[in-house]
Amino acid sequence: MREIVLDTETTGFEPADGDRIVEIGAVELMGHVPTGRTYHQYINPQRSMPAEAFDVHGIGPDLLEPPQEPKPGQETLRDKPVFEKIGQSFLDFVGDAKLVIHNAAFDMKFLNFELHRMGLRQLPMDQAIDTLAIARRKFPGSPASLDALCRRFGIDNSSRTLHGALLDSEILADVYLELIGGRQPDFGLSANVSAQTPGATSEEWRPTQRPEPLSPRITKEEAAAHAEFVDSLGDGALWKNLA
Repeated sequence: MREIVLDTETTGFEPADGDRIVEIGAVELMGHVPTGRTYHQYINPQRSMPAEAFDVHGIGPDLLEPPQEPKPGQETLRDKPVFEKIGQSFLDFVGDAKLVIHNAAFDMKFLNFELHRMGLRQLPMDQAIDTLAIARRKFPGSPASLDALCRRFGIDNSSRTLHGALLDSEILADVYLELIGGRQPDFGLSANVSAQTPGATSEEWRPTQRPEPLSPRITKEEAAAHAEFVDSLGDGALWKNLA
């Protein structure tokens, strides 16, 4: 099963009011195992960067009013492609995989707004798995932010001083695997892992009986002693009824 753990950073909260995506980060899972394949893209939003959004993710100091010189680690956006240049490649990466997103409605709203503007297919909501909803069902009344879930599961997020789409996707992948039962939720018993494709699964494998039973570990002397003991219990002995 292929899943894409995804996060976006934006200029604000509402695309209908002019807010746009400025970063997409995604991590590929196969059978709940990271494959090492990722998608990461900064995007020119073709608008200014609100100070409130910049304080959250630190992206686009050149789009502030007035513009700022970027500090180490800060990404400028004027030289990045617009969404129209990367929309199809993003869809190609996603394919029909399930999208694991924290607060899925937010990211899906922005992605589908951009895809609709391009005339490309939109992503149906039933393609998304919302880890925020899972966390709220599993831990009702408890904080369900990504940072709070990292604390709950003991996941190191010390490098998350600012929001970043790819880093948050990598952290969310760890959180998601804990939410569904740990890094091996089914212990590999539900499907066979293909040796040809790392992480790939096959629905054809099923457990079968051993062609030859294992040799008994009890000795003949121990078996005889047990039979003698059962005889001493009388005709109503449970062991005799089961036999």
